[in-house]
Amino acid sequence: MKIRDTMLPVLRPVGGEEELNSLRESIESGWWGKGPKVAEFEKKFAELVGAKYAVAVNSATTGQDLVFKAMGIKDCDVINPTMSFITTAVVPLWNNCTSNIVDVLDDTLCIDPEDVKRNLKSNTNALIAVNLAGIPAPMNEIRQFYDGFILEDCAHSCYTPGAGLGGDAAVWSFQAVKTMPCGDGGMITTNSKELYEKLVPMTWLGITSTYSRVKKGDELTGKPGYSWDYEIDVLGYKCYMIDLQAAICLEQMKKLPKHLEWRRYIQKRYNEELSELIRIPEHSETVQHYAARVPSMERDNLIDYLSDKKIHTSVHYKPLHNHSIVKQYRDYPVANREWKKLVSLPCHPGMTEEDIEYVIYWIKEFYGERGISSYDGKKVIYHGVTVVED
Repeated sequence: MKIRDTMLPVLRPVGGEEELNSLRESIESGWWGKGPKVAEFEKKFAELVGAKYAVAVNSATTGQDLVFKAMGIKDCDVINPTMSFITTAVVPLWNNCTSNIVDVLDDTLCIDPEDVKRNLKSNTNALIAVNLAGIPAPMNEIRQFYDGFILEDCAHSCYTPGAGLGGDAAVWSFQAVKTMPCGDGGMITTNSKELYEKLVPMTWLGITSTYSRVKKGDELTGKPGYSWDYEIDVLGYKCYMIDLQAAICLEQMKKLPKHLEWRRYIQKRYNEELSELIRIPEHSETVQHYAARVPSMERDNLIDYLSDKKIHTSVHYKPLHNHSIVKQYRDYPVANREWKKLVSLPCHPGMTEEDIEYVIYWIKEFYGERGISSYDGKKVIYHGVTVVED
């Protein structure tokens, strides 16, 4: 097969005229900051995920930090899984907490309830549960022995049915390569009215938004204008979403079912064609990352080989306990073993049928050239000889 002229990205956003028209509408309206588009997006997103309240922010990372501050989670122990992006480890540090990193389950690489149980402390006041690659974290199992605050990280699970409803609050990401991207941005959802009412003014330095005061002015006077006066009685931050972001998200939300359908189709094709050669990921409704597992001794060779064929891959993720800023010195048998096998293959709505065939073809070529006939996640057959991974 002829090698491509350009790199096939592992992840990428896809937009079109609808997003451009929505942006044009916002630009021409004069509402470039937090305004009617954000209010509309918050309402529709809450309905989508089945939550009572939604607060749009400028990133999921900010959303996690804001929830911690609104809940007064500080100077305590916070449990989070090692297979995650660095956000979940550093947000506790921002709030003077201990980032208590635990191991993950072999099948999903989501947080391991048994390791949570082993590492609970008397001052564990919060737990961050990550839906890795769109797979729901096992929060029901954790709830059997832990009744503290759970923040569900749904950055990868927009929208997996039931996501965002297993904890006390959830955060979502609209960063550039997520399933519903707008460049960057996030959402906090919760069924707690008390938490919601704390969060809203905290997104803008303790001030209610200009748009909400315009609406208030109209209601009070019956005339166009806004109530200019405000009182600040809470410590807030500057982290709200703006209408230019929400304008894109509203259109991406309309396209979400179609985009997810195509992601699931890519997942299905990989699973059908490569099941003898890779350990396929657990089924995901959102397929945020198609994180295959390949022989650990061949992982980096495969990455280099595919790069030469103009196929970009990635690794999601290097375990958090290996980063020096949150270094942990206990045993993580599952994560330490499994992350060395991980390679994320291209999976996004910008791919064509030919792109899918291209990835499959060159992975098969790599295995053929290396003399590998099968791999089940633990045993590799090289030229008819079975090799068991450490």
